[in-house]
Amino acid sequence: MKVAEDQVVEDDSSFQDDEESFFQDIDLLQKHGINMADIKKLKSVGICTVKGIQMTTRKALCNIKGLSEAKVEKIKEAAGKMLNVGFQTAFEYSARRKQVFHVTTGSQEFDKLLGGGIESMAITEAFGEFRTGKTQLSHTLCVTAQLPGEDGYSGGKVIFIDTENTFRPDRLRDIADRFNVDHDAVLDNVLYARAYTSEHQMELLDFVAAKFHEEGGVFKLLIIDSIMALFRVDFSGRGELAERQQKLAQMLSRLQKISEEYNVAVFITNQMTADPGAGMTFQADPKKPIGGHILAHASTTRISLRKGRGEMRIAKIFDSPDMPENEATFAISAGGVTDAKD
Repeated sequence: MKVAEDQVVEDDSSFQDDEESFFQDIDLLQKHGINMADIKKLKSVGICTVKGIQMTTRKALCNIKGLSEAKVEKIKEAAGKMLNVGFQTAFEYSARRKQVFHVTTGSQEFDKLLGGGIESMAITEAFGEFRTGKTQLSHTLCVTAQLPGEDGYSGGKVIFIDTENTFRPDRLRDIADRFNVDHDAVLDNVLYARAYTSEHQMELLDFVAAKFHEEGGVFKLLIIDSIMALFRVDFSGRGELAERQQKLAQMLSRLQKISEEYNVAVFITNQMTADPGAGMTFQADPKKPIGGHILAHASTTRISLRKGRGEMRIAKIFDSPDMPENEATFAISAGGVTDAKD
């Protein structure tokens, strides 16, 4: 099965130029009178691009050790000179949206439902009960993200943050066999981290931002399986709910900024909970995804997964800015997520 080792992405120079113009390195601030020591302080908290400064509040910048209000003001002013911080026409924005790519799920039906696959510059959330295919979909995406795809998509590396200890490299080998790609090359292109607390999960995002910057345009997908598991453990009861939601909002805001800043796709999985109030409204399915309104509003596209017959699974668009509410059936095979056989 070592036929198409070259198919699995390495570095693509033509794509690189496109990515270079996509974000400006924070080192360019030196030309505007910001010293290297201050730039290093910004990099230490995962701010590596000029756009990253625009996406961070003055209050958050002041909290960085060694940055005074006057320095922050100067940094903000320098970043403002380098970026267009005002409005742009919808036509100009649509030209920027042309850089958006889609990562295939492995099932054509599922891709059609999502308008091509998991979209970059957005957060796609898949939720469902256990055994509905969330982790299998995550594993399949680890491989499909590395393969060249439609519309000139060159393939790229993946970062996988695991909060439930469900990541299995052997599973990637099985899926690699299906696509005829080299096992070692596939595993080499996936960076894995196990998060143990919600704080650790947040700290890993600093590393993610630094990695995306260091290897600009090489990483295409960030997977978190699952987003809420550690928040459920670290914050218990109603007394800590407000703090939990606030911390969750900060993490999701960071994810959204990372996806836009580096043009990567972000895929997160989520768990379900029983909805005690659903009995009053006579809902057919009295369960709902956890995370409340904060998570509901932060996810760009939400997919609900449920079990069908045997290996069949049904995906439904729960919320999306541009896709109609619809359903697709897919199957889980030894080679990951695939089309359902009629």
